[in-house]
Parts: sequence; C-alpha cells; structure tokens
Amino acid sequence: MAIEKAPSKPALLCDLQHVTKMYAMPSGATVKVLEDVSLAVNEEEILALLGPSGCGKSTLMRVLAGLIQPESGTVLYRGKPLPALNPGVAIVFQSFALYPWLTVAENIGEALLARGMKAGDVRASVEKVVHLVGLTGFEDAYPRELSGGMKQRVGIARALAVEPEILCMDEPFSQVDALTAETLRGEVVRFWSDKATNPKTIFMVSHDVKEVVFMATRIVVMAAKPGRVRHIFENPLPYPRDYRSPAFQRLVDEIHALITEIEMPDHPVVEVARKKPGWEPLPDATASEVIGLLEVLDDHGGQDDVFDLVEHIGREFGKVLAVVKAAELLDVVDTPKQDVVLTDSGRRFLKLSVPERKTSFRELVVKLHIFKDVLEMLARADRHEVDEEIITSSLALRLPYEDPDRLFRTLVDWGRHADLFDHDVERRKLFAEPPPGTASTELRAAES
Repeated sequence: MAIEKAPSKPALLCDLQHVTKMYAMPSGATVKVLEDVSLAVNEEEILALLGPSGCGKSTLMRVLAGLIQPESGTVLYRGKPLPALNPGVAIVFQSFALYPWLTVAENIGEALLARGMKAGDVRASVEKVVHLVGLTGFEDAYPRELSGGMKQRVGIARALAVEPEILCMDEPFSQVDALTAETLRGEVVRFWSDKATNPKTIFMVSHDVKEVVFMATRIVVMAAKPGRVRHIFENPLPYPRDYRSPAFQRLVDEIHALITEIEMPDHPVVEVARKKPGWEPLPDATASEVIGLLEVLDDHGGQDDVFDLVEHIGREFGKVLAVVKAAELLDVVDTPKQDVVLTDSGRRFLKLSVPERKTSFRELVVKLHIFKDVLEMLARADRHEVDEEIITSSLALRLPYEDPDRLFRTLVDWGRHADLFDHDVERRKLFAEPPPGTASTELRAAES
C-alpha cells in the first residue's frame, strides 16, 4: 500500500534567503563556507541536502536550526525573522550524542524536563515515542548496553518527543551497519507519513545518493568552496520506494552524473596547474590511501566507476573522492566522466618493487609547485629546518579556502613517504635530512 501525503499546496515553514557564512581559521584567515544560499523548506516534505565533504551541508542545517548565525542573509520561520534557536526544530545527530549515565527513558525525557513538562506528562510522551521507534522493553537500558542502531533509535525518539515541526537529521545512518540503516530509513518515512502528527517536515543531510532518493521528496545538490545550491531535484516516486526499480535507478544515475560533473570535471588536473602556477590544494588523502586506490583499480582491470569504488572500498563518497583527486593530481589516474582509470604512469608504478615505488612516488611529488617551494625553503634555511608555523602561515596565505592544518598534515605525510623531509612534532619543525643534499638535489630534479 503506497504512502500518500495530502495533495494540497504545502505551507512554507522556513525560508533561507541569500545566506552567507564564514569561519575564521586557526591561522587567522577567513573561509567562506556558504555563499548566497537561498532555500525554501515546506511542510509535508523530506528535504535532503546532498554534496561532497566541505560543501556546507551541516553548516546550513545549523543556520536553519538557529544554532549559528550567518554573516549575511535572512532566516525566516513561519514568515518571521529567526533571532535565535528555531522553536520548531529538533536535531538527530550523527554521533548519537546520548548521556551515558542516563537510561533510554531518561535520555528521551531530559529535553522534556528542560522545557518544564510535568513528570507524568514526560512519562506518557516517552512511552509514546519509545513504542514508535521500536524500543519497548529497553526503557531502563543504558547506552553502553545498546547496539549502534538502537542508540540512533534513542536519538530519533528524543527528537520526536518534543514534537518538532522540522526534524533535522545530520547523516543519521552513517554510524550504523547497512541493514540497520535500511530499516531505519523505512521507519523514518513511516512516522513522517502520519499527517496527524509532527514532524511535518524532515530536513536531512547525507552523502549517500541512494539514501536520499529512497527517502526525500526534494533533493538539493550542493557545490563546494564556497557552498552553494547547484541543483534541486523533485522526487515524485511513490512510497514505499524500491531500490531496484528502473525509475529509482534513473534518478540515482541522473544525480550521480551531476555530482560527477561538479566534482570530477573532465580535464586533467595537472594541465590546470600548468596554466595557473601556484600551490596545489592537496586533497585530504594519505600516500598509502592513494597507493591502495591504484591497487584496487588494478584488481578491477585498471578502471572503475567512482560510485562503485565507494562500495568496493567501503568509505564515504567524500573520502573516496579525495583519494581519487589526490591520485589525479599525481597523474596516476585519470577521470573521464565518472570513471577512474589508471594512467600509464599509474600502471608503471604498480609494476615496481616497494623500494622502487618509493623513488617513483618522490619523482611524482616533486613535480608539484607546493613541494618545489617547500624544498627550496628547506634548502635555504639554517640547518635545513623551518618552523611549522611558517609553513602553515604560507599555506593559509597561498590557499585561503583550505584548512592550513589539514594541508600541513597531508604535506608531511606525502613528504615523509617520498623521503623528502620529516616533521619534528615536539619542536614543531619541518626538516630535511641529510641537511646539505636532499632538498637541493630533489629541487634540481624537479626543475630539470
């Protein structure tokens, strides 16, 4: 039996108008996380934000909830400006966020007691939502006694207990196993479908395309750096939805194609670097992860679809995409459309012995402008060592939209793997060893 919502035009609950949000980095630089984002949130819909890590999905949710204030723009709740916390919102967090010293019933009832509800009414409300999320019999259990799926049921029940008009869910199923996640998705759609009760709307953040196609009535695809709305898909598929249906797969493929166009443009990253000299923003991926990707591709005949890679590797889309981008930056893979393909350089790398791979990785790394400049700094520095703060400050100035501390960690990881330099954590120094030759020699090799 299909789940139907009322056909009448839905009322507007929240309206975000031209929202821009910036954060100050530890280095003092300012990063624009959201830029000119406008989005209407209606009654009787499941609205999903989909996009890569760093596109501002969770930040936008927190702006909607009133947890943080934007630098510019307006947030309206039922037509009125939102001055502080949104009274119609409750949030289900990714990390469960349960009090370990409280039982299931106490965790759920805590928010109600904080609102001044009488003890008898709290017990009735807790009993109602415990039954709704399938936790009957576990009221007196503590979080340590529950599975991940049961902990998230408690988080959902706690949010439902305050009867919010908008239930915000920040990647709520990413910490549970696949079967539990599938069950929870169906249950969330089930209790949302009851028109007589809240929540009237669900506002969710996800990185999983199939998840949002299964649940959402509207899907907002965001682009990153800074975060902005790229496209909004209407999802007319009737409930309950079938992952295997042709219509379901067509919408999944359409969204995949758009995300691929945004995140993996069909041109070589190395060519872009040549046209526009400067420091390359190193993706958040270790040298070992890049080599692991090459080995996975080799096992799959030298190429794979990026979305299939996500399933094969078992990591979230944003992380796999970062590793792919790192490999492309080093010219060991290419990304035509949504495929990831070993280049000739990548194939040669895989045929080498472990010591030979170390040398080959060094040759790939020293072609990058960022490593050329850092090696030159080390070659010229007294004792061939440079303060960590000098490097991170340079990163903040040269790459203002990136996290300099994260970039520094990647820089050190690649540099160590290539035997170019090392990092003294206690003295907070980057140093080349042996002092007189290594950096200068590699710099000359990079320039030749």
